[in-house]
Amino acid sequence: MVRPPAARSVVPSAGRLGLVESSAPADLQTLGWVDTDSIELLWSLSRAPDADLALKTLVKLQENLGADWSELEALLRTDKSLRGRLFGLIGASIAFGDHILLDPGCWKLLHNTSLPTPEAMRDAMLDAVGATPETGPNASPGLYRAAVTGPTVVPVLRKRYRDQLMLLAAADVAAVVENEPVVPYATVGRHLSDLADAALTAALSVAVATVCPDEPCPSRLAVIAMGKCGARELNYVSDVDVIFVAEPADTPASRIASEMMRIGNAAFFEVDAALRPEGKQGALVRSLDSHIAYYKRWAKTWEFQALLKARPMAGDMELGKQYQDALLPMVWTASEREDFVPETQAMRRRVEDNVPEDLRERELKLGRGSLRDVEFAVQLLQLVHGRTDDALHVTSTVDALTALATRGYIGRDDSANLTASYEFLRLLEHRLQLQKLKRTHTLPPPEDEEALRWLARAAHLRPDGRNDSLGVLNAEIKRNAHRIRRLHAKLFYRPLLDSITKLDKEALRLSPDAAIRQLAALGYLAPENALGHLKALAAGPERKGRIQALLLPTLLEYLGDTPDPDAGLLAYRRVSEALNDQVWFLRELRDEGAIAQRLMIVLGSSAYVPDLLMKAPEAIRLFADGPNGPLLIGPNPADVARGIVSSSARYDDPKRAIAAARALRRHELARIASADILGMLDVRQVCRALSSVWAAVLNSSLQSVIKASEAERGAPAPATFAVIGMGRLGGWELGYGSDADVLFVCDPKEGEDEAQAVKWANSIAEKVTKLLGAPSTDPPLQVDAGLRPEGRNGPLVRTLAAYDAYYRQWAQAWEVQALLRAHQMAGDEELGIRFLHVIDKIRYPEGGISPTAVREIRRMKARVDAERLPRGADPATHTKLGRGGLADIEWTVQLIQLQHAREVPSLHNTSTLETLTAIEAAELLSAADVSLLRDAWLTATKARNALVLVRGKPTDQIPGPGRLLTAVAHVAGAEYRDGGEFLDHYLRVTRRAKAVVERVFGGE
Repeated sequence: MVRPPAARSVVPSAGRLGLVESSAPADLQTLGWVDTDSIELLWSLSRAPDADLALKTLVKLQENLGADWSELEALLRTDKSLRGRLFGLIGASIAFGDHILLDPGCWKLLHNTSLPTPEAMRDAMLDAVGATPETGPNASPGLYRAAVTGPTVVPVLRKRYRDQLMLLAAADVAAVVENEPVVPYATVGRHLSDLADAALTAALSVAVATVCPDEPCPSRLAVIAMGKCGARELNYVSDVDVIFVAEPADTPASRIASEMMRIGNAAFFEVDAALRPEGKQGALVRSLDSHIAYYKRWAKTWEFQALLKARPMAGDMELGKQYQDALLPMVWTASEREDFVPETQAMRRRVEDNVPEDLRERELKLGRGSLRDVEFAVQLLQLVHGRTDDALHVTSTVDALTALATRGYIGRDDSANLTASYEFLRLLEHRLQLQKLKRTHTLPPPEDEEALRWLARAAHLRPDGRNDSLGVLNAEIKRNAHRIRRLHAKLFYRPLLDSITKLDKEALRLSPDAAIRQLAALGYLAPENALGHLKALAAGPERKGRIQALLLPTLLEYLGDTPDPDAGLLAYRRVSEALNDQVWFLRELRDEGAIAQRLMIVLGSSAYVPDLLMKAPEAIRLFADGPNGPLLIGPNPADVARGIVSSSARYDDPKRAIAAARALRRHELARIASADILGMLDVRQVCRALSSVWAAVLNSSLQSVIKASEAERGAPAPATFAVIGMGRLGGWELGYGSDADVLFVCDPKEGEDEAQAVKWANSIAEKVTKLLGAPSTDPPLQVDAGLRPEGRNGPLVRTLAAYDAYYRQWAQAWEVQALLRAHQMAGDEELGIRFLHVIDKIRYPEGGISPTAVREIRRMKARVDAERLPRGADPATHTKLGRGGLADIEWTVQLIQLQHAREVPSLHNTSTLETLTAIEAAELLSAADVSLLRDAWLTATKARNALVLVRGKPTDQIPGPGRLLTAVAHVAGAEYRDGGEFLDHYLRVTRRAKAVVERVFGGE
């Protein structure tokens, strides 16, 4: 509310004062503030964060004070400082308004214009319970003994604590109402921490008197502050994290600590000892030696990070100092631990995952661009560089930012900007907590404009000429959150680039050792190599080197969140060098944020994709967003297949035709794999797309070879020729590492000699197989005809009549089973369909298969399990042949097809997943059993594909715990937070599926 010109003496209306309650005029009349003598009071009242709340509280206070109201009113008319403190307090806090109304005389405490010292607060708290220092020859130093115990203690301590807290709150909000000095954020945090120290000192004195009423406390006991209290940057309403150390750590010491916590929880705030060794399962009190032993042997990285904030706060301060001196040196070597980076990253992810998605934009503490982002980054830099630089051994976030800038680890402007953003968010947090003295870190929802306007006024945000206070608040929240979101690029990576470039002559540069330490802490296992890659990227031609230097901080931040930033950075260097003459590449990265982020995620996750991208660089353009979503999702697989076939058909030379098909395949593999890694395609879509590409390449190759043969012969082909897909190709369920299992079939044309036609067809099949299988740096194009009649000892190509005769007379159980996945794939479509009609009566036998054939299939499966599992492989985690793996599911589905497909036409399907759906619809298995089999097939296929994407080569064995498993989990799905969770899920799903397999396939 803007004050009117001084010459104006008209009493303002309630509306002009910002009073919207209908009772406001009557309330002003009750106070007697309706004449020109009250104008100053009224304009001050209008500037309270909630003028209506302040007015109602004043009316109640007048009533409660009775005759003493005149003393307060007279002071309010003359003392602007008191007016600012009182009006600001009762307009900002319902809780403190109620506190004053319960004890109307406590307003007199606000007449003091200076904040009490830590010693004064401690004395005030101890005085509330008549506490005096422990005395006697065996008295423990630093402990006090209260004169008051029992049920009356908590109300007395609560009242005294609220009185002391009120003094700070009133001074903190006074500037909102009157032109009082603004209390700096750092002062507020220190004062609240000092008050917490004083409060727990008093609670400890009561605990000592309660547990040891007739004799001195037998133990030296120190209370160590942790977290925000330890850093002396406490909130108005916050947990106070503590750790207890005692000599000896005996039962009385534990009882005193427990009693202190009980009193503190009831009177002041939640006292939390969960940061102690072993957490809530560990002993509440330990000796100093026990603490040291634990941190040397068992402590995790996050526990050392927590120790950054440790300081003695109550009890035996000398023992607390010994604790600090013994443990803090361990903090500064934590970054050398082998698991430092993964533990740190996992902890950050857990914090983010705990925030519901719909609250992440409103969470001041844990959301995007939040307080925790700043604190986490600052602590990480302290741990990295504090090992060699004692100047970073500070506890508060603001002090640490200053120290990091002073010592050249971050830019001074970055430090100042982040400090300002951090303090702004903490100010909002403090104001939200003051309102009801409740622990909260969440902004009001956007639709609650009145609550947001109150917050804006409480935070002293005024209209700026373009926006009202609400608009200013929203703009400031967005601006500061956006600035914090860039903190990783600014804090971690900009100094690295400044150290190897000359873009800014004034920039402070990290030493080579500091740069290597920082890269190691960011997850690089070979930081020296990473630094070399950065130098090489930034040292290119002047314009490109400059663009790289500007891009790299953001790119490195994206890489830092991938499983293998070392490989990702190397891959980015290789891609950059391969595209050195492509002017569009860096421009796209600079101008399209989605391309840069997605490309780094892919490069840092996969050894399979980088080579493809270097040979098919245009695929990188697909990382952008189109009008209908990400371009990587791509067109319909059938359209892609037609494009491959038509493109290769332009060439007469089979080698050139196949080269064209290979090039388009390479582009498609890069697209499919990238979309898969980024979670844009599901398992079914990936398998369908890969199978379609394979079919198109087969078609292209076959057509080009036949075309060349006809040109060489000077006559049409003597036979029609078809390729039948088998196995996963026939089921349209190929993975990245799958071969193409096929059968070749021909049919001599009328008037042609059958022997010559078959000889020609064999030459075609051999040439196609040879051309596709030629050595190449692309993922292999291996054509496998091993499922043909008589296996590898049989002829490569047979006529349709020969296949018919063989299958009717000689087909073995495994051959019949293999035919279940036969599907026309390439070549003459009419011949392929005729082949399928021929084999239908074999693979879908009348009346199902005999019990003898079932036993043979089961024996064959047992032999496969015993003989084909690679030596040393873990059967629990082998995706193909392991327990509940792909072979188990597929053999079970195929046995059901052989038994029931003649009566259930919907089982005439080559796809495992689609057949499972048909099995459920026909009620051949329960919905629960089908669900377990389906989940296992999808999980194993996803894992198998992820293994190829991560390692760059086919493999079926899921690795044990470690970096590789973490990478596989990352690629296998965003739902897995780490490798252990992924592995547990895999084992659980496949174990349940194996039980179904044993019951259904095994006949148990």
